[in-house]
Amino acid sequence: MEQAFLQILKDIGEDPSRPGLADTPKRAANALRFLTQGYSLNVDKVINNALFPSDTDEMVIVKNIELYSMCEHHMLPFIGKCHVAYIPKGKVIGLSKVARIVDMFARRLQIQENLTNEIANCIIEKTGAAGAGVIIEAKHMCMMMRGVEKQNSVMTTSCMLGTFRNSQSTRNEFLSLINT
Repeated sequence: MEQAFLQILKDIGEDPSRPGLADTPKRAANALRFLTQGYSLNVDKVINNALFPSDTDEMVIVKNIELYSMCEHHMLPFIGKCHVAYIPKGKVIGLSKVARIVDMFARRLQIQENLTNEIANCIIEKTGAAGAGVIIEAKHMCMMMRGVEKQNSVMTTSCMLGTFRNSQSTRNEFLSLINT
């Protein structure tokens, strides 16, 4: 990967031997490995058995989870926040594990639509929840730094599964609670 970044520097017309760039291929490779570490993570290891029996059947929401991802089309960042909700059915997941699941999927080359769906499906699959809802709001550097260069645009995506899809009142409760 370092060799690829070295070649990129040459291809854009830079002198990779100048002091400011001497270690850039190595730093860029390390940064990209960090930004895409989600590929090396396993969801069961991320959750680490943090599933606990519970009698609650009321909505659980973790909102404003910051996320950093990279679009698969331009390999530029998109940055935003994620709101995750689920209706437990016999067990709950550790609070920090919800954020770790978001990070695991976000730290891959992504499109926001797929990221939203992957998080919701994972919550359902791993908790057996009656439903899950995920909303992501993000700013995309590929739209801000290049192309149409629109600085204030925010993309919002949602995935509603189970009771969040089938019950308007459940969906409305989720939407109401994340906007407070």
